[in-house]
Amino acid sequence: MKFVSVILGNKSDYETMKYSVETFDKFDVKYEIIVSSALKSPKRTEQYVLDAEKKGAVIFITASKVVSHLAGMVSALTTKPVISHQTKDSNADESFSSVCTPAGIPVCNTTLGETGAINAAYFAMQILAITDKELAVKLKEDRIIQSKKIETDSKSIEVIL
Repeated sequence: MKFVSVILGNKSDYETMKYSVETFDKFDVKYEIIVSSALKSPKRTEQYVLDAEKKGAVIFITASKVVSHLAGMVSALTTKPVISHQTKDSNADESFSSVCTPAGIPVCNTTLGETGAINAAYFAMQILAITDKELAVKLKEDRIIQSKKIETDSKSIEVIL
């Protein structure tokens, strides 16, 4: 069974990452979610990544409030795509650190906060949709709905001379 693995650096990261989970649920995409820290529980993190790959994880999303040790560690342990999400707005140094993995250990980064959590899920689903035609259709239909909502919102306030 293919699924997306979501690894939280701390339980409190769920407050933001619940938006990823809700997005996966909306599209019937399978996922696992676990709390594990690169710094506080490195052995647990390593074992989980290895086990998740064996069970069918095809993409990993990591989430933490600050620096990206978790994303870098996960990327070092797997050749599957890793999406890093910073769950809260922090200073620029913390945000910048999440894009500084060495060559050959790539990590994709999303926008901050709730929007980034949703985008992390969408990006993971776009990767899955490369080989999942049903999901690809659902994503295209969702884009059409988003577009129509913008038009409807505009018509409710627009003034065009």
